[in-house]
Amino acid sequence: MIGLLILAEKKLGDGLMDAVVHTLGNRPPQFETTDLDYASDPERVDALLRQSLQKVDIGDGALILADVYGATHTNVACHLLVRGRIELITGVNLPMLLRVLNYRQLKMDDLIDKALSGGSGGIICAANPGQARGVR
Repeated sequence: MIGLLILAEKKLGDGLMDAVVHTLGNRPPQFETTDLDYASDPERVDALLRQSLQKVDIGDGALILADVYGATHTNVACHLLVRGRIELITGVNLPMLLRVLNYRQLKMDDLIDKALSGGSGGIICAANPGQARGVR
């Protein structure tokens, strides 16, 4: 099973974890959040990421779900990526996370596809839920 790591500011990561536990009724195995402070220096972020990845990756790899691309913490994470083994997706939201938790038995590339479709598919305009909208 592919391990999962949420890489986001502490309150966001904890909030997503709480929502998962509420929805599923328990905390899934091999699933961690980082205790990240946006003011943390890159060396601290690197150490925290390495420690967290060791907890969640017990042989099948790990998928990092982060809040935003290009911030210090995701830049640090990019240095730890190993194609097909340690991957990073940014823009984490609850629909993405729930989708990933339900498909962790898939191969990494297939899990990434599920994450991306769950994340974008979970964005709905309530006034027109069936209407697809483009970027303006």
